[in-house]
Amino acid sequence: MANNNNHTASAGAIETNDVAPIPAGERHGKPWHLFTVWSSPNLEFATVYVGALGVLFFGLNVWQAILAVVIGNGLAAITHGLFSTFGPKAGLPQMVLGRTAFGKLGNLIPAGLSTLVAGIGWFAVNSVSGGLALSALTGWPVAAALLVVIVAQVVIAFVGHNLIQVWERYTSYGLAAIWIVVVIVTLPQGHYGVDFGSFNLGGFTLAAGAAYGYTAGWTPFASDYTRYLPENTNKRALGLAAGLGNFFSTSVLMIVGAVVFAVIGVQDNPTAGFTGVLGNNVLASLTLLAIAVGSVSANVLNVYSGAMSFLSMGFKLGFKTRRAIMVALAGLIGGFTAYYAAVIDPKNLGAHLEGFLLVVSYWVAPWVAIILVDYLVRKGQDLGTIALSGKENWAGPVSFVVATVTSIYFFSNQYPTYVAPGAVAGPFADNFFMTPDNFKVVVGGDATAIVGFVLAGLLYWVLSTSIQSTKKK
Repeated sequence: MANNNNHTASAGAIETNDVAPIPAGERHGKPWHLFTVWSSPNLEFATVYVGALGVLFFGLNVWQAILAVVIGNGLAAITHGLFSTFGPKAGLPQMVLGRTAFGKLGNLIPAGLSTLVAGIGWFAVNSVSGGLALSALTGWPVAAALLVVIVAQVVIAFVGHNLIQVWERYTSYGLAAIWIVVVIVTLPQGHYGVDFGSFNLGGFTLAAGAAYGYTAGWTPFASDYTRYLPENTNKRALGLAAGLGNFFSTSVLMIVGAVVFAVIGVQDNPTAGFTGVLGNNVLASLTLLAIAVGSVSANVLNVYSGAMSFLSMGFKLGFKTRRAIMVALAGLIGGFTAYYAAVIDPKNLGAHLEGFLLVVSYWVAPWVAIILVDYLVRKGQDLGTIALSGKENWAGPVSFVVATVTSIYFFSNQYPTYVAPGAVAGPFADNFFMTPDNFKVVVGGDATAIVGFVLAGLLYWVLSTSIQSTKKK
């Protein structure tokens, strides 16, 4: 039943709801809140550096890098906004809703990947940027600054949903004010000349894929932050708020990253190099503070939703605050990973981030396609009831595994790093990007996410409709 309940539980009370549907009496919030929920976590340095990848490592000029990130972010934001609308009616986290397409057992695959990528991988990436910024601001050793950032992230996520919403809402105002000034100061410093005789299609797909992986990396959590909204929440307003909050924040900062790093080049400490162009000690200090706070905003979502993904796998841990305990555990593991990247092996941060973002896109793109096609096939059905029915749907996991493995094997330039060191890239990773002689092509193009998305969607549509036809007979 629809409701207009607007009760707000205490932001300081530890959330005890985990993956069960949220009762009507606990529903609260407004659609526009999702704009700040998804803008605040992107107002940090990791977002800036994704924009820098195109000009630093993929051979793009500034305009090509800007176009690549806008396309990647735009595609990711569309499905993010749509999936956010699933939450109010079902009252369930995104990975539980994924059971409609994957079944209870098959859903272990994407839920497990989401747990690792969000609760550990993304947690480490953002902790590093926040720790480096805080270290540069205060002069503390990187390890000490990293510890402060990690503790803040874990505490907020440990308390849960209501504190997260309050944190994201109010920090977004201050972060936006600082970054607006940064944009005004940095964009005029850019070199905007264009070499019209050179277009690096391989590098373009890598840059767009990295941007897509970054922005779409939030989509497996989309309904985690809308399931507390009243059931009769306006879907259009909600979808636009979530999608645009994600798109604008990522695109603006990635554009800044492309512009600035095209000027300053590769830096041993990218955070310090970036703030060095601001030309004002006060603004530089405020920016470092914004980077540190933004990393906290990003990681409270990552570690919270990483824990939700783990619980959606069906594990019964036997205690009421199991969600909070999983947050602490994920923070501990992710913290050690961040320490290694920031303190033990800091010179390879750029390479690690590039590879990580592309690998995120490798699994997120097929997953998004399957959930999208499932939604279209089930148009009008009660997704929450289907997700909790316990039924299996092998069309989802089969489509996901086949599409993901096929796209990575044939089109990836990253799997030699993660699977078979020393091996060559996928056989079509280079050939796929052959262009006329007047264009320059750099080895290492990557269409994995595109191929994975299309193949997974087609496979799921064929298999799911075939299964339905068989049942009707």
